[in-house]
Parts: sequence; structure tokens; C-alpha cells
Amino acid sequence: MMDVTQPRNAGMDGHEQALDLTRGIAAYVKCPLVAGLARVIAKHPKADIANAFNHKQVACKMWALDRLVESCGGRFGRIWILGGWYGVLPAMLFNDARFDIAAVDSIDIDPEVAPVARTLNREAGDRFRALTADMHALDYAAGQPDLVVNTSCEHIADLGAWLALLPRGTNVLLQSNDYFSEPTHINCVASLAAFEAMAALGEVRFSGELPTKNYTRFMLIGTV
Repeated sequence: MMDVTQPRNAGMDGHEQALDLTRGIAAYVKCPLVAGLARVIAKHPKADIANAFNHKQVACKMWALDRLVESCGGRFGRIWILGGWYGVLPAMLFNDARFDIAAVDSIDIDPEVAPVARTLNREAGDRFRALTADMHALDYAAGQPDLVVNTSCEHIADLGAWLALLPRGTNVLLQSNDYFSEPTHINCVASLAAFEAMAALGEVRFSGELPTKNYTRFMLIGTV
């Protein structure tokens, strides 16, 4: 007789268990995002997708989507997401029925993340592109994105100089934080007011903060 207290997957390692779990959830909920996560786990076992999709990352992105649709609506032509990493935010946008988006470009300076982002967003087809580029070298006037998203402003040494590259009137969603103890955060802000002053947007449609355990995340939505 089978011992029901013995896990059936006791012989699996953590990676195999994660793959088995995400495949099962994807089959049950029929969700393209979860199916994409299963593909990433299977095809890119070294990708740190658990960090990219942890509860803090997801909460911050859900907050961004909620405030974006409230302040700007859900219809966009092309969105550029800078520092796109593994393409989790595009996947969440495509998965959210409140949004009607023609295309999303996930742009990151690290060439190793693009294949992972393409795997995650495979079901979006030609609506998704993962590009390797420096955000300071992009031609924003020629690209004419409807919305530019940068959720990692704490990594930009001179936020004002980067924003000056965008044509006036460009829609932006910006996030930063006060997590000064993280060595890679070279330009944190101490408060929402400080973030507003640093960005100096021409129009602010939303300004708010999201407290977390170790830091507070700040967000601005508006136009340069």
C-alpha cells in the first residue's frame, strides 16, 4: 500500500519541481503568462526567473499596471520598456485584459536576457521584441513610442539628462526607490517629492509611493 505521506516528487530537484508545478498550473488556468514561465524554466534553467517574478517584483508591477490604466487608459500603440530584463512586465501587460497594446519592446543592455524574454513572451508573436541596446543611445524621436517605461531609475546616474533625450510630450512611467544600501543603486531618492523634483516632468498624471519591507518604491506617470 502506498504511503500517502511520501511526496510523489521526492526524487525531483528544485528545478524539476518548479517546472512540474508551473506546467500543472498553466494547464489548469490556461494562462499564457504561466505557460511562458514554464517554458523559461525548461529552456533557460540558469535564468534567475524566481527573482524576476518574486512577490515584491510582481506587486510593484501590478501597482504600475493599476495606476497606468487609471491615469492613461489601456490602449497603446508601441510601448518601450527600458531595463526590461526577462520581459516579465510585457508578459503581464499582454496578460491583462484591461490593456489593448499593439506592440511592446523590452530593451536591456544585457544581451543574455533577450532570449529569456523572447521565450517568456513567445505567444505574443510579432507584438513582442526583445532588443539589446543602451537606453542612452536610443533614437526616441525616430522610434516614437507611445509610452516609455523605466522602473529602474535608481540605476541612472543622471535621470534628467536621460529624460532630456525624449521628445517633449512623450508619455512616461518611472519608478525609483529609497533603497540606498543596495550597491547597484547609484541614484536613489529619499522621498516622493525628491523624485518629482529630479524628474521634473512637464505633466504629472500620477504620483505615489508603495511601502515594502526594506524600502519604499516611488512612481510617476506623466509626460516629459
